[in-house]
Amino acid sequence: MNKTSAFGLAVAAAATLAAAPAAWAQTAGSIMLRGGLTQIAPRVDSGNLTAPNFGPAQGTQIDVKSKTQLGGGLTYMVTDHLSLDLPLGTPFKHDIVGAGAIEGVGKIGTIKALPVTLLAQWRFREPTAALRPYVGAGLTYAYFFDQTMNGTFNGLTGGTPDRATTSKTDRKFGLALQLGMSYAINERWFVDASVLRTWLKTTSHLSSGQQIKYKLDPWVFMIGVGYQF
Repeated sequence: MNKTSAFGLAVAAAATLAAAPAAWAQTAGSIMLRGGLTQIAPRVDSGNLTAPNFGPAQGTQIDVKSKTQLGGGLTYMVTDHLSLDLPLGTPFKHDIVGAGAIEGVGKIGTIKALPVTLLAQWRFREPTAALRPYVGAGLTYAYFFDQTMNGTFNGLTGGTPDRATTSKTDRKFGLALQLGMSYAINERWFVDASVLRTWLKTTSHLSSGQQIKYKLDPWVFMIGVGYQF
């Protein structure tokens, strides 16, 4: 073997070692657990509050603010390229603020949401590659609960101090699409980042007989560190 060939083999070997840590492989049967930060950022398109409207409540709409907190997920490799992913987290508590005719009144309530999402992911490149981009698709079930409304909302909907207006939001399914990547730190630990979009419509029903329909269509941003078993 001449020096040129030996040098070429050495370069190829070094590139192979740099491409993936020793023994790293996202192969069929692998289980990956991760933890980090998750942000849910709704992109609200609100309809108007239905009749009866009380004075300034005509044209009332709502907006739902973003929330960032600890989150994570569990991934199972079905094949070397196909995986199932279940994002994990505690309920998100979002502020509800006025929009439309009441934009500027500020916070009018809060709502807790627990999104349950199951994704099928396709992972590109070989299982031993350090960097593996992926795409995912699945369904999200949005479970809403513990919705509380304040005095401002009460006044806009005709409630009284003795009989405050309450609100309850329908729980709904929505289509979810995902784009992400994982990068191996060593043979067990990795970094994972993804962005998820869910298309979700729901309706809030008021004890006054009114209701308001709106699209939430949230973007979900996730970044974390994981361990492969």
